[in-house]
Amino acid sequence: MSRLEILATGALATIQDEGRPGLAGLGVGVSGAADLRSLRLANRLLGNEPGAAAIEVTFGGLALRARADVDIALTGAPAPVTVDGVPVGLNAPVHVPAGGEVRLSPPSRGVRTYLAVRGGIDVPADLGSRASDIMSGIGPPVLAPGTVLGVGSRALEWPGVDVAAVRTPIGDDLDLRVVPGPRHEWFVDDALEMLCSAPYAVSAESNRVGMRLTGPVLERSREEELPSEGVVRGSLQVPPTGQPTLFLADHPVTGGYPVIGFLLSADVDLAAQARPGQHLRLRLTEVGQP
Repeated sequence: MSRLEILATGALATIQDEGRPGLAGLGVGVSGAADLRSLRLANRLLGNEPGAAAIEVTFGGLALRARADVDIALTGAPAPVTVDGVPVGLNAPVHVPAGGEVRLSPPSRGVRTYLAVRGGIDVPADLGSRASDIMSGIGPPVLAPGTVLGVGSRALEWPGVDVAAVRTPIGDDLDLRVVPGPRHEWFVDDALEMLCSAPYAVSAESNRVGMRLTGPVLERSREEELPSEGVVRGSLQVPPTGQPTLFLADHPVTGGYPVIGFLLSADVDLAAQARPGQHLRLRLTEVGQP
């Protein structure tokens, strides 16, 4: 079996796949890659089966050594990458010879880079997934120097793609689509308009669980307590401060504050690449609208 030896991890590196859907009734969150679109692209470039596990790297800093010949692909935040000191490109398959070292520098934009290997990262699955949930502790532990990862052998035919054209957001602000949430009536009449009237800044208090936003204060029209209810990825929950929190991959399965809106699923992938200090511009839309 091929193996990858972790030499350094940077701020945070975890194993992620597409998570554990359908277990919220048992109190188990979905977790999985914060930017699912980038994970899926990395797997497609290598001919991996959908949902194969890969490494999610936060702000670069990952270094690993291949103990046998492997093929990898990197997607997501554009971190400069070298193999044995030679720069290689993102969004393309890359061959790494046995003994070769792969190193990621901090990305120029975005937060999370995905490193997939042909065959997928082979670690034991918990509840049907190899995703590391940093909130619940389910799944493989956060990667650390000295960890040795197995590489699976289950792969499909090579797709025959040298490089994928990826559209990268231009500028500092991200435009994201939001639909009204189940408790938007708990806020004053113009709260949804207020939500979309000015950009919200991404706070430094953000991680895979959620992203605290600062911007226009959203005022409630009802003061009673809301019984805890289910929440999903992309929920914009509003605590008493009036400043929304955007739930990401490792969000809790229930919440006790009202949800004023949801980001469309594809736009949650974009939001997951937003850096602290970056601004999100929310645009009210309807489900099914482009």
